[in-house]
Amino acid sequence: MPSTVESAPIESKADLVAHIARGEKPDPKAWRIGTEHEKFGFRLADRSPVPYDGASGIRALLEGIQAKTGWAPIMEGPHIIGLKDDAGASISLEPGGQFELSGAPLEHLHQTCREVGQHLNVVREVATALGIGFLGLGFSPQWSLEETPIMPKGRYRIMRAYMAKVGRLGREMMFRSCTVQTNLDFRSESDMVKKMRVGLALQPIATALFANSPFAEGRPNGFLSYRAHVWTDTDPDRTGMLPFAFSNGFGYEAYVDWALSTPMYFVYRDGVYIDASGQSFKDFLAGKLPALPGERPTITDWENHLSTLFPEVRLKTYLEMRGADSGPWSRLCALPAFWAGIFYCEAALEAAWRLVAPWTAEEREALRRSVPYLGLKAPIRGHSAQDIAKQAVAIARQGLKSRAKLNSAGDDETGFLAELDDIAATGVTPAERLLERYRTEWGGRIDPVWEAAAY
Repeated sequence: MPSTVESAPIESKADLVAHIARGEKPDPKAWRIGTEHEKFGFRLADRSPVPYDGASGIRALLEGIQAKTGWAPIMEGPHIIGLKDDAGASISLEPGGQFELSGAPLEHLHQTCREVGQHLNVVREVATALGIGFLGLGFSPQWSLEETPIMPKGRYRIMRAYMAKVGRLGREMMFRSCTVQTNLDFRSESDMVKKMRVGLALQPIATALFANSPFAEGRPNGFLSYRAHVWTDTDPDRTGMLPFAFSNGFGYEAYVDWALSTPMYFVYRDGVYIDASGQSFKDFLAGKLPALPGERPTITDWENHLSTLFPEVRLKTYLEMRGADSGPWSRLCALPAFWAGIFYCEAALEAAWRLVAPWTAEEREALRRSVPYLGLKAPIRGHSAQDIAKQAVAIARQGLKSRAKLNSAGDDETGFLAELDDIAATGVTPAERLLERYRTEWGGRIDPVWEAAAY
């Protein structure tokens, strides 16, 4: 959803750099974990997609959750398109009706997992009364693009039209994919650089560990993470592995320069999305944006532009780790555990950097492109992704031990990695386990996935 806070016009590129730098948190005690996840709603009666309108549609679901929780509605014109609470959490809608929780920034993973569990309980209670269920997969297993509803959000109308011009699979990403991601802090520019590089290099490993999208339109699609494959042909201007992040001198300004070079989608004014697709934020800075001649951008416009960039790791005033398929409750908690364990312990971060530092840009890209097909069998420098995954999960475990964030029972955060331990040890991705069931107990039928992957 767009930022709508009023702000003063931007004077120069230096203001854009300073905005990102304001995210620095020198004291690790101030670091927080934000977790976001998406899920597919479906009709329990016939497994069809849930439209926005109607007595048992998405609007009714949002209104029911609002009545139960007291969260404030987020409106776009006459449409309720989300909810928000006072702690920084929100519920929003993705283009095809995927239901997203953007969690509050929390101190530790015990709080994160509690938040996710409470959210799923509330959603399930309200949704069940409306005849709606929710599915935890990385890609819609049955509906075609034409069958998928379109939510009444202006930015999606603009994005949908633009996506057809810049890649083959952008609309598939918008309407038929679901992810889980985590948002994490940095202490300084050099800390951001190190985390960005480690995050980009290891993002395909996270993709493999969480690969959970082997079906599309009622049958196997030939991939383990079709969602990850879709991202390789969505929009080359705003996606990918950001090889420049590994160049000498990389920092806030280099990321700002890349963002300025990336075409815009829209400008948001007075509750309306103005189509600026393909236009230049540099021209906007100069007061020469065709969509708004003579007007200069505000920091709010810059925040909105940053939100339309989709690299494997996205920099705002924090870092967003974006490589994983959505899945069951346990793996929604495992993703932030994996990254917080690596990022929030200096020794763990250094160990992860030593692991990936020798890789070239070509090797990182090859890994990214092979993982959607091969999962943990994908090769990297004479090793398999499974070899790297074992080491990365072990590093994350040591990092979480060092954090020593305990719950009321005295348990630390390492328990949230248990499912990843098993995936890495066996080399069998969640997608491969679903495919095995499809071939054996399901008898080549897709229908059982609606129960197997439901929340």
